[in-house]
Amino acid sequence: MSVRLNELHNAITEALRDVVESPRREAELLLMAYLGKDQLYFITHGDELIDENEPRLLEWIAKRSENVPLEYLSNCVSFYSREFYIDEGALIPRPETEHLIDEVLARVSKESSQTIVEVGVGSGIISILLALHLPNARFIAVDISPRALSVARRNIEMFELAHRIELREGDLLSCVDDPIDILVSNPPYIADDVVLESNLSYEPQNALFGGSVGDEIIQRLLDEVYERQIPLFVCEMGYDQRLKVQEYLKNFAVQSLEFYTDYASLDRGFILRV
Repeated sequence: MSVRLNELHNAITEALRDVVESPRREAELLLMAYLGKDQLYFITHGDELIDENEPRLLEWIAKRSENVPLEYLSNCVSFYSREFYIDEGALIPRPETEHLIDEVLARVSKESSQTIVEVGVGSGIISILLALHLPNARFIAVDISPRALSVARRNIEMFELAHRIELREGDLLSCVDDPIDILVSNPPYIADDVVLESNLSYEPQNALFGGSVGDEIIQRLLDEVYERQIPLFVCEMGYDQRLKVQEYLKNFAVQSLEFYTDYASLDRGFILRV
């Protein structure tokens, strides 16, 4: 049975009313992704007839009403003004991680031929964007999850960067013996006992939880940076972890430690030079 687009919009809004904060907007985003159309088309084609019983549409509505993220339904995520493939094997990139990329680019010359290593590559978006902006740099991207590496590989191939970004499976830097000029990471940093929103239950938990306190993986990375004397480390962290990072580094001989904030002006990461 076919219904008008605006009527279907209303029906999906009702289905999502008790699930998400902005059901009407979420229904609109779902329909735009399903139809492959932009917002202007959506606004100007309210009378277009849509088959409301199409199996894929019904599946999307059912799963979204269970709070499955739209990005996983559409297998598409927008980040840093580009589109990437995404599925349940990797964490959905958050807008605040754009700051991590900005902080690296602010400190690395475009002509640089340095070796950049990313720990916890996930979907691959950080290494890909850095590679696009730093054409002479070499990249090694590591993840402990084979499923995440599969997502990253798909994105790397889509951007034709397989010759510049080498993927490796391993725990932190256990599989990297190469000299490292720059280390970049958006590691898990949420404490194990934190109760998350229901939609986060669909995302890979090992990419979210960082241990009983939350900053254990960050501390392990800091140890690696100091032991290997990696010159530059740029890392995302939890909004409440600044003092913990400062305290942990108190007995380390470092050149400098800076912190940066996110769009909400919350502490979101640090830049360490040793």
